[in-house]
Amino acid sequence: MIQALMLSFQSLSDRRIAAVMVKVVLLTIISFLALGVGLSFALQWLFTWFHVDDGGFWSGLLSVAIIVLSGALLFRLVTVAITWIFADDIIDAVEDQFYPQHAAFGKRPSFGAGIEMAMKSIVRVAGYNLLALPLYLLLLFTGVGTAIAFLLINALLLGRDLEDMLIARHGKSNGAINKLPRLMLGLLGTAGMLVPFVNLLVPVLATAMAIHLVHAGDTSL
Repeated sequence: MIQALMLSFQSLSDRRIAAVMVKVVLLTIISFLALGVGLSFALQWLFTWFHVDDGGFWSGLLSVAIIVLSGALLFRLVTVAITWIFADDIIDAVEDQFYPQHAAFGKRPSFGAGIEMAMKSIVRVAGYNLLALPLYLLLLFTGVGTAIAFLLINALLLGRDLEDMLIARHGKSNGAINKLPRLMLGLLGTAGMLVPFVNLLVPVLATAMAIHLVHAGDTSL
C-alpha cells in the first residue's frame, strides 16, 4: 500500500498526468462552487418552508449539520463524476509510464459503457449515503461517530469504483483488487477528500494507486 502511494505521487511527474491534474482541479473547484451556491439557496428555501429560520439553537444546529453532511456528500459526488470522466486518461498515462506490458493488452471501454458505469456509481454513492443519513444525524451527538460511519461507507464505495474502472479495462482476473487493500485504498481516498486542497488531488492519486496495486501486486499495508 505504501509503495502504491509513493508510486502514485511519482506518477505526477508525467506531463500527461500533470495535464489531467490541472483539468481535475479546475473542474472540481468550478463544480463545487456551483453546487455550493445551489445548496445555499436550497437551505434558505427549506428553512422558510418548515419555518425553522428563527435563529435559535436547533435551527442553527440543523444548519451546521446539513451544511457539513451535504458538503461532504456533494464533494463525494463531484469526485466520483470527475474520476470517471478522466479515469481512462489517467489509466492510459500511468500504464504507459510504468506498465507498458499491461497497457498493450488493456481494452479501453467504450464511451457508452463508461457513462453507464459512471451513472451507476453516482446513483450508488447518493443512494447509500442518503440511506445512511439518519445514522449520520444520530451519530452527530457522539462527536466522531458520523465521521467514522461516513468514512467506512464511502471507503467501501470508492474502493469498488476504482476496482470497477480497472476490471472494465482488464477483466476481473487482471483488474480485481484484494478486499483488504481495496478497503484501505477507499479509506485513504475518502479521508483525503475531507482534507482541504488534498481533496483536489484525490481523483488522480486514488486512481493511480489502484493501478499500482493491481499491476505491481502490492497487497501489503
